[in-house]
Amino acid sequence: MAAPDELFCWEGDWGLPSISTDCLVVLAYAQFAGAPLKLRKISNPWRSPSGSLPALRTNQKETLSRPSDIIIHLRKQKFNADYDLSAKEGADSLAFISLMEEKLMPALIYAFWIEPKNYVDVTRRWYAEHMPFPLNFFLPGRMQRQQLEKLRLLRGDERLEAGEELEKELYRDAAECMNLLSQRLGSHKFFFGDSPSSLDAYVFGHLAPILKCKLPNGKLQQHLKTLDNLTNFCTNILQLYFPKDGRGEAHNSPRQKPPRRRKQFLSALVALGAMLSYALLTGMVSIQHAHHEALEEPPDLQDIGSHHDHEDEGDG
Repeated sequence: MAAPDELFCWEGDWGLPSISTDCLVVLAYAQFAGAPLKLRKISNPWRSPSGSLPALRTNQKETLSRPSDIIIHLRKQKFNADYDLSAKEGADSLAFISLMEEKLMPALIYAFWIEPKNYVDVTRRWYAEHMPFPLNFFLPGRMQRQQLEKLRLLRGDERLEAGEELEKELYRDAAECMNLLSQRLGSHKFFFGDSPSSLDAYVFGHLAPILKCKLPNGKLQQHLKTLDNLTNFCTNILQLYFPKDGRGEAHNSPRQKPPRRRKQFLSALVALGAMLSYALLTGMVSIQHAHHEALEEPPDLQDIGSHHDHEDEGDG
């Protein structure tokens, strides 16, 4: 039997299996379709085979990063959550996914990455606390710049900058999109009957972070909570398909932080040792001995094992 495909994704928090919209889409679809993935939840994108998250490494050693490409691959492997959809339902699904990409995703990017207080107090803080040293010093800022470029591309404006007018426009579009999704869902459990499809995965991936993350500027969450069927939709998926994560705390428990601090301290020591070794080898620093004969043989040095990021393995 062939080895299962391997899925790398951001680790979870806030009661979610992952903090990333794209990762949530892939995780939900894999659960809906019953795909037996080997799951690796990490907090260092450089440990991903593509250098970004999510990333799927197939048993043929091919690497896929875009959620749509990963879903297409899973369908080819006979894990198709859209198998029972009619042609019209398939077209409706594509239309709503495009609507979310156009109307909801820009507001998500703005809320988490651009809005100053949300970014400083929640987004940057989360990544800085969870990424390994020294990536946590510069990678969140680089990710923010990438998200700003993505927002500019989605909006078709290379000079787009944060501001009150932009925020109002983005949040208005997002509210309209959520209203349309709410109308389409109605009183149903899922968007197309009793079984979840790819549209359910995309809606869950976009709405669950809004619902579960407590942002200082929570205008999107306030509107979402007025749409009871959408909030129940997200809650039901968490309970049915991610029960362990759905019971999780909204924030990391204090017990998890000391090991992470020890890990960063050890990483800092290793980095300091590497810099000192480089300085010695290049002659930037020299050590002179007054009495060479007085030198004693140094004691044996114990190996310092590298301490990897927290990694969960399991079936997706």
